[in-house]
Amino acid sequence: MTAPRSLPRELLHLAWPVLIAQAAVMANGVIDTLMAGRLSSLDLAAVGIGTSIYATIFVTAMGVLLALAPVVSHHFGAGRFEEIGADVRQCAWLALALSVIAVVVLKHPDPLLSFSRLTPEVDLKVRAYLDGMAWAAPGALFFRVFFGFTTGIGWPRPVMVFNLLGLALKAPLNWVFMYGHFGFPVMGAAGCGWSSATIAWTMTALAWAWCRRDAEYAPYAVFARFDPPRLSALRELMALGLPMGATFLVDVTAFTFMALFIARLGPEISAAHQIAANIAVFVFMVPLALGSATGVVVGQALGAGDSRRSRHAGLLGLAVGCAAAMILGTAIWLGAAPLARAYTTDAQVAATAATLLGIVALYHLADAVQAVMAQVLRGYKRATAPMVIYAVALWGVGLGGGYLLGLTDTFGPPLGAAGFWIAATASLALAGAGVLGYFLRISRAQE
Repeated sequence: MTAPRSLPRELLHLAWPVLIAQAAVMANGVIDTLMAGRLSSLDLAAVGIGTSIYATIFVTAMGVLLALAPVVSHHFGAGRFEEIGADVRQCAWLALALSVIAVVVLKHPDPLLSFSRLTPEVDLKVRAYLDGMAWAAPGALFFRVFFGFTTGIGWPRPVMVFNLLGLALKAPLNWVFMYGHFGFPVMGAAGCGWSSATIAWTMTALAWAWCRRDAEYAPYAVFARFDPPRLSALRELMALGLPMGATFLVDVTAFTFMALFIARLGPEISAAHQIAANIAVFVFMVPLALGSATGVVVGQALGAGDSRRSRHAGLLGLAVGCAAAMILGTAIWLGAAPLARAYTTDAQVAATAATLLGIVALYHLADAVQAVMAQVLRGYKRATAPMVIYAVALWGVGLGGGYLLGLTDTFGPPLGAAGFWIAATASLALAGAGVLGYFLRISRAQE
């Protein structure tokens, strides 16, 4: 058997393709925000609000499917290759069920839109955007099955290639759909949704065609046979995936309802919040990629029975994540004003966004800690305790505290959007401390 790489080399080997892949995904959102912002503040607000609603549904479903990655990494570490293919086939059934739910909810967003009290103009644009994104969700979910499979076996480069392809298509397709070229109607903000749907299905079709033909995947026999849904296998995936999905639901709903409540302050404030959120999400790709790589190393080490290596991998991932977060946070702090102006020509929106970006600089550091540690715990197949920690921190401190600080005079004059960002930063710091403490306890107990 080949000796495992040193931990720094293994993390680098896994993290850099995931980082580029995630950067490509986040860049799609940046392109949508920039192109919508050039149309009008109404289109920018519609994309921001619509993205928040889509993220609530998609990220929750994606969280359930991400159970595949730790399951695959444990099988890989233990050399159980044929079981990997069987679990991939079962996860595809799970993706199908989740896709049906996602389409139905995105086609009927009234319960979520009721929180925003939108003007009729913005409401119409948000619904049109979500109509396109409803068809993006199934393609993106089936691509996530491929993501969990190929990253779990330690080969994330194909995901990077397909995400870069999607990024290359994003601006041209936005141009076609948003502005009505080549016979398509002028869609405005809604065009972002339809371009995303086109890209999602293109990437998914190419990814699974690649998987079927490439020799690297042959040992796992994903296409060796057709498997109907098996309750025992689905139960194992959902035992880990449902708490993970619930954790993502807590995370994304806190962020979504933050956007929906801020929408009450008007389209200009909502647009400024969207700029700050877009940058926060974009820099989040660094700890997300690092956490993904660390979680795979942890899972493979545990599958091979090396608990000491798994603990050391978790601590190394945390240290690198914090160092990167301090660098990025400083860059956001220093560049807040020019970053905001790059997104919009509206001086008032840019000024408000620059103020929010000062808070985002601190928010990102707290975000990095929880992002790495949450994915490390998934490598340990621990998801229930983190779910409880996130619910208390993000819903209680983050969303509840944000509402009190931002929209009420409970603690003094309402702080508006800044109040929500301050509370969100405090909530992530609390969540990060909770999952870090839990990791230190369980990893020490397994050594």
